Amino acid sequence: MSWFKRGKKGIKAAAPDKKDMPSGLWLKCDECGEILYRPELEKACWVCGKCSFHFRISSRQYLDLLLDEGSFVEEDAHLAPADPLRFKDQKRYPERAADAKKKTGLNDAILAGRATVQGIPLSIAALEFGFMGGSMGSVVGERIARVTLRAVEARRGLVTLSSSGGARMQEGIFSLMQMAKTSTALGRLADAGLPHISILTHPTTGGVTASFASLGDVILAEPKALIGFAGPRVIRETINQELPAGFQRSEFLLQHGFVDRVVPRTELREIIASALSFFGEAPMPAHPKRRRDD
Repeated sequence: MSWFKRGKKGIKAAAPDKKDMPSGLWLKCDECGEILYRPELEKACWVCGKCSFHFRISSRQYLDLLLDEGSFVEEDAHLAPADPLRFKDQKRYPERAADAKKKTGLNDAILAGRATVQGIPLSIAALEFGFMGGSMGSVVGERIARVTLRAVEARRGLVTLSSSGGARMQEGIFSLMQMAKTSTALGRLADAGLPHISILTHPTTGGVTASFASLGDVILAEPKALIGFAGPRVIRETINQELPAGFQRSEFLLQHGFVDRVVPRTELREIIASALSFFGEAPMPAHPKRRRDD
């Protein structure tokens, strides 16, 4: 019992001779409770080996996972949020944005630019949940629109990766306007016969779900991701009914035709490359022309 000695107020551990174990080496799975070794979890793309629970990862980690090494070139990184409404709750909006920038190293909740996957050129935009819940404000909408239009100019496919709580309340109507902006840009991409592959991760909700995230030619979702507009609690209380099992999860949406495939994170890179290659060999059908008076 040399590890313990009695103190004045009970038993306390004696100082061990060996070095303390570094913190953060072991993590507990949120789904099954399994204790996981961090280096092994990183090798597995942050997917639990016991229950396949997908831990939340950053936008940079997704880009490292999906893209060819060193191929990503960021665009419009200088854009930063303004404060058109002079919004304040417990903090002023600029203070919250500054805190989020310090936490993530990003000016806003998005990484966007051009890259390659298995040598195939593409444009890509990935939302960052760590920046104010991945909420879509003016900068997110503008950067998605710009990366989409650059894809049209360069004749590249577009990949978007969503992880968001929805529209950013601190920007009010300016945030909601981004739903129309991103959708219009994607219309230009479709008119050019270029594909949009939309990847939905946990969570994808609100105005992001109601705009560009649901406008993919191919819509992929990670397993058990929460995907919807309003949250299940709000819907349950609004309609005063119990919701079906698995409501708003990826597998439920697949059964009801809202997503095309549920794809484990470890397989996303291969699926994206395959889809882009397919659309490159088989051009998208042209959309029917609208009448001038439409």
